Amino acid sequence: MPATSETVSTARSEPPASPAATTAAPAASRARPIAWRLASVVDVVPETPRARTLRLDVPGWPGHRAGQHVDVRLTAEDGYQAQRSYSIGSAPEELAVALTVERLDDGEVSPYLTDELRPGDRLELRGPIGGHFVWDVALGGPLLLVAGGSGIVPLMAMLRHRAIVLAGANDGARHRVPARLLYSARRWDEVIYRDELARLHEGDPTLDVALTLTREPPPEWAGFRRRIDRMMLAEVAWPPAERPHAFVCGPTPLVESVAAALVDLGHDPAAVKTERFGPTGGAT
Repeated sequence: MPATSETVSTARSEPPASPAATTAAPAASRARPIAWRLASVVDVVPETPRARTLRLDVPGWPGHRAGQHVDVRLTAEDGYQAQRSYSIGSAPEELAVALTVERLDDGEVSPYLTDELRPGDRLELRGPIGGHFVWDVALGGPLLLVAGGSGIVPLMAMLRHRAIVLAGANDGARHRVPARLLYSARRWDEVIYRDELARLHEGDPTLDVALTLTREPPPEWAGFRRRIDRMMLAEVAWPPAERPHAFVCGPTPLVESVAAALVDLGHDPAAVKTERFGPTGGAT
């Protein structure tokens, strides 16, 4: 369960250990621990009234795949630590690692990341983490992305990766990897990456972007005005016969309902990958 902020809509808690994980493995077969690194803030970019993107320089960064996440750890002067997970929003081809964080008023970590951090500040992180919820152009298309709120972050990494790899490609190459995004936000001013999504859509006829606003749409709004449902997915998603790679990320109720609706519409369950926001992680 990766995330981009701190509570049900932003934080990632450690999943419970599986039975296999509780059994000691031979030393030679154990995975090497992922090292903590000290990252420097290169830039802080406002995205919405409550969300900021942190562009980070991470010495020794091994590279990542679109869809992965990192753990961020903050340590107070008295030794108290709080740790959260945040999806990576940058494409693997970009030099800086970008994390988009949505502020939660009662959060332990997100207010510091969105309000206090400045260029030149440093923070601890480890990653990349995750190998299930990933996609790259080599896997082909079609690509179906469904996001709720800050669940757009790992999907944006996929779209940015796709745009970079296909830059300058001929129409035939683009049409082999077409993409569709369905993104649900509460209000117009809460659409993360709004301007960049518009630019990507306008510059690429093989990318479709559909937005739905669930609260207070602008008076001139002509798009969807409700939560994502089966009828909306039937209208926006690729037909099951196209066998799209589907990625769904957002709050647990949205993810569960969208995944169930896609399967009900005839999509292969194995081709529907999901990431959901978990409860706030514990502190140590």
